Parts: sequence; C-alpha cells; structure tokens
Amino acid sequence: MKIFTPLSILTLCSLLAVPVIAAEQAPETLKGCAAKKQDIIEKLEFAKSHGNTNQQAGLEKALSEINENCTDESLRKDREKAVLDAKHEVSERKSDLDEAMKKGDLEKINKRKEKLAEAREELDEALQELEK
Repeated sequence: MKIFTPLSILTLCSLLAVPVIAAEQAPETLKGCAAKKQDIIEKLEFAKSHGNTNQQAGLEKALSEINENCTDESLRKDREKAVLDAKHEVSERKSDLDEAMKKGDLEKINKRKEKLAEAREELDEALQELEK
C-alpha cells in the first residue's frame, strides 16, 4: 500500500517551494544603516567565498565602522548633501553648456553636453541612494 502517490508528492513539493521562491523575489525592505550593513555583509560573504582576503579585510573594516558610527539620521544627512552637491554640479554644467552655445563652438558644445549628461547621471544615483 502506497502512502504517498507521485501526484501528492509533487503537489507537496510545489507548495513548499512557493515561500522560497517568493522570498527570493521579495523587494528589499531594509532602509538606512540596516540596508547599508546588509549590503556590506553580502559583499563580505561573496569575498570570503571567493578567497579575496584584501577585499574581505576592507569590508570587515567598513562593517565595523557602520556598527560603531552609522545612524539613520547621519546617513540621511550625508545622502541629502550628496543630492545637493549633485544638483549644484548639474546647474554648473548647464551654465557651461549655455556659455558654449553662445560662443557657437560645436566641439565645446558637445563636450559640455557630455559633462551635463554625466552630472545628471550622478544626480540620479544620489537620488536613488537617498531612497535607500
């Protein structure tokens, strides 16, 4: 007499796998210092598993500093400052581009456009960090 049929075993395995799959796809809910700490821990585990002792030492130091000094308020202030700095950089790059356009130098205009695009990318990155 069979206790479990192949269909019941398959169904049971499927039901047990759902929470695992959902956990892997769940969005990161940690914020602030906790998120920063978790990111370092993940990188540290990767460095350990690949035998990268130099990276491991640096990450252990960073983790120690986070544990000692990181507060959500200080982290938020640092990230807000980074956003303000990036906004200032975008503003400067816009005025540089405007000046180049007034002079009509195509080479300088293209350079200034590239610099402005880079500054905007940095601003986007700073804004993303602010949301973490």
